[in-house]
Amino acid sequence: MNFLLKAATVIDPKSPFHKKTVDIQIENGIVTDINTSIKAKDNSKEIQLENLHVSRGWFDSSVSFGEPGYEERETIEHGLEVASKSGFTGIALNPNTLPITDTSASVGFLKGKAQHSAVKLYPIGALTVKSEGVDMAELYDMKQAGAIAFGDYKKSIQNPNLLKIALLYAQNFNGLVLSFPQENHIAGKGMVNEEQQSTLLGLKGIPALAEELQVARDLFLLEYTGGKLHIPTISTAKSVALIKEAKNKGLQISCSTSIHNLLLTDAELVRFDSNYKVLPPLRTKTDVDALQQGVKDGIIDMVTSDHQPMDIEHKNVEFDNAKYGTIGLESAFGTLNTIFGVEKTVSMLTKGRSVFEIENDTIDINSTADLSLFNPEGNSTFTIDNILSSSKNSAFLQKSVKGNVFGIVSDGKIILK
Repeated sequence: MNFLLKAATVIDPKSPFHKKTVDIQIENGIVTDINTSIKAKDNSKEIQLENLHVSRGWFDSSVSFGEPGYEERETIEHGLEVASKSGFTGIALNPNTLPITDTSASVGFLKGKAQHSAVKLYPIGALTVKSEGVDMAELYDMKQAGAIAFGDYKKSIQNPNLLKIALLYAQNFNGLVLSFPQENHIAGKGMVNEEQQSTLLGLKGIPALAEELQVARDLFLLEYTGGKLHIPTISTAKSVALIKEAKNKGLQISCSTSIHNLLLTDAELVRFDSNYKVLPPLRTKTDVDALQQGVKDGIIDMVTSDHQPMDIEHKNVEFDNAKYGTIGLESAFGTLNTIFGVEKTVSMLTKGRSVFEIENDTIDINSTADLSLFNPEGNSTFTIDNILSSSKNSAFLQKSVKGNVFGIVSDGKIILK
């Protein structure tokens, strides 16, 4: 199908049309013309949207759905539709399914389920068999089947020798290893940040030290082995400092932080709302400030919604018994835009592709049309009516958001809310 985007402001610093308002002709998934005014062809669908802005397609490096095994939380088909209407043209899918994504067959299943979607699904394979942290999974076979990285979602590798071997082995095929930053013996049975707020509320705490010890250990291992390591969803000021030091040494280290850890503090816990029960836990304002500065300085490579749907039976219970996780695809752009502005927000939502070595053409004539469509202006409140996901466990309910996402152009299709 062919489209003509009318009066679209381009947000792409690498594009010759950056910050220019132009018409964009797309034919068979390729940008064939960009000009101040283009007359629609007979076989083109003309798209006119209020204050339309376009950028290269957004990518989320940590998304969970449910299927297979937990379809009541979210299916792949519907989850990808949610991603498209939230502005994402690509998502990395975590291996926290049942069964765990730890074989080439399970990777192939996920890719097969997504083959007709406009959103590209990139599976993350489990680093260990059944994500049990004991035996290394079939990394090379999963890489051949289409896995883009390997890690056990929200489960840290407690055996340092296992991580050492994984980092060494993955170098044979340029594999990227993920290591969740939590030392379980320090974290214990904690569920929120160990600080003044946890004491006031009488909730067991996870000290920042639990994350920082693991980050420091993993960086020592990386320095010894070489290879590529990605630390997902860091949450403390010290973690930012440790990763900055490692990057200055020239190590191939990357990291992300989740949008809720980037914007919210443990002060949200005062109502014992289980939507704020996340892992890593919400930290202090000092940590939030350090994370935001880390994003601005480029120490933190990308942000993620860390989208984790959870059915009401696992969230609408006592805080102690609730499962971890919040959805975040729908609120990602609007919440980031309130703090960082449109250009930095777009940068944060597109940078992850380079770490995972996923191509993303700049917006130019003859480039692949992989675009996010949005209006960066207009303030509103994020409510349950804005949630498209099957599960409604959002930490951003009743929070201010700025802007509106229209949808995407990808794989020769246009998806609009």
